[in-house]
Amino acid sequence: QVQLVESGGGLVQAGGSLRLSCAASGSILRFVTMGWYRQAPGKQRELVAGITISSSSTNYADSVKGRFTISRDNAKNMVYLQMNSLKPEDTAVYYCNVRTDRGIPYWGQGTQVTVSS
Repeated sequence: QVQLVESGGGLVQAGGSLRLSCAASGSILRFVTMGWYRQAPGKQRELVAGITISSSSTNYADSVKGRFTISRDNAKNMVYLQMNSLKPEDTAVYYCNVRTDRGIPYWGQGTQVTVSS
């Protein structure tokens, strides 16, 4: 069983920054990918950023490219999402996600990010 705990969400003004953290139970080296998704009210959950554990290659949604950065710390079993130049449309619940080598996804409980204009 994998447990993921997100933190770092909150209320910020447009143009501000937040750093989300996701703590995984156990080593993240057992995962194939880790990522951040978000879901705004009335919208589908969407991938924001992902990282492949073995290669550290990353991918981003077009809407966040150049503003958000995903990173990981193997020693601390953490994955982060640095969010800069935040916009009101970034307002959503952000979820940490991992996928095992068996293709099984796990989700955190989510953390709210609210960007005021």
